[in-house]
Amino acid sequence: MQQRSLRDLQVSAIGLGCMGMSAFYGTADQDEAVATIRHALDLGITFLDTAQVYGPLTNESLVGEAVRGHRDEYVIATKFNYRMDGAVPGDMSTVGRQDGSAEHVRGSVHGSLARLGTDRIDLYYQHRVDPEVPIEETVGALGELVAEGKVRYIGLSEASAETIRRADAVHPVTAVQSEYSLWSRDVEAEVLPTCRELGIGFVPYSPLGRGFLAGRFSSPDELDKDDFRRTNPRFTEANLAANLRLAGKVKEIAAEKQVTPAQLAIAWVLARGEHLVPIPGTKRRSYLEQNAGAVDVELTAEDLARIEAELPEVAGERYDEDGMRAVNR
Repeated sequence: MQQRSLRDLQVSAIGLGCMGMSAFYGTADQDEAVATIRHALDLGITFLDTAQVYGPLTNESLVGEAVRGHRDEYVIATKFNYRMDGAVPGDMSTVGRQDGSAEHVRGSVHGSLARLGTDRIDLYYQHRVDPEVPIEETVGALGELVAEGKVRYIGLSEASAETIRRADAVHPVTAVQSEYSLWSRDVEAEVLPTCRELGIGFVPYSPLGRGFLAGRFSSPDELDKDDFRRTNPRFTEANLAANLRLAGKVKEIAAEKQVTPAQLAIAWVLARGEHLVPIPGTKRRSYLEQNAGAVDVELTAEDLARIEAELPEVAGERYDEDGMRAVNR
């Protein structure tokens, strides 16, 4: 596995998004999830991504169990945002309001450290920017955690270019995480150029379009009844036909390259710059192995130009109205 740099943090060129092992994507098999995280180490994938709200709380505990005995061989990223004072593991209805205050930043880290079974978090993100709290306050508190050794590096998720600049002026931001793929490209306008200018790494989540670009389902009816994607705007009847054409074009080009659609989609993200480290999520070892092969896929200038020219426009927003209000702010 190749290595890349998120500012000063060295990580595997492809990470592993662990969210679906515990939340939002239907049923999960904890034994297979733990085996997948451990097998990632065999493949050289050492960069793991989790968050307090995944589960809630249960995903951090799962990651902690999986890395036990090999903690120093992994780079662990997690995220805070919502108040977890009354959160019951596995019950999203018990998650509290978002809170970017210094008091919450300083308090939330202890729960993550305990669940992960570690004495430090390698990369600690604010999961969503709190519009009620100045980013300077939030990042100032994150900087204190760095000084105390509880956190090594800090990051922001789904932040706007302006917020990134303000945050980086307070304390170096190591990475920005946002959705980015062949069908989610809004960050190209301002966020990616800002990260490039400031030397900040960029971590694309959902580089496989939540599995759709990989051909892992073609209709929300194929998903579990509690799967978040069943109500995602891009998979509703109004948009599904158009997006099936987009996924079909990815499959067509991948077949000509003799790679899987997932490998093509990840390779495209990798080709967007050396400071990008995608974190495709999976809860199965077989898909993990397939995703890892993307580092060996070479896309020529002609391939990239063809993808740009032939891929249809995506139909639908990536979240519902509430979700879209929480991004790029």
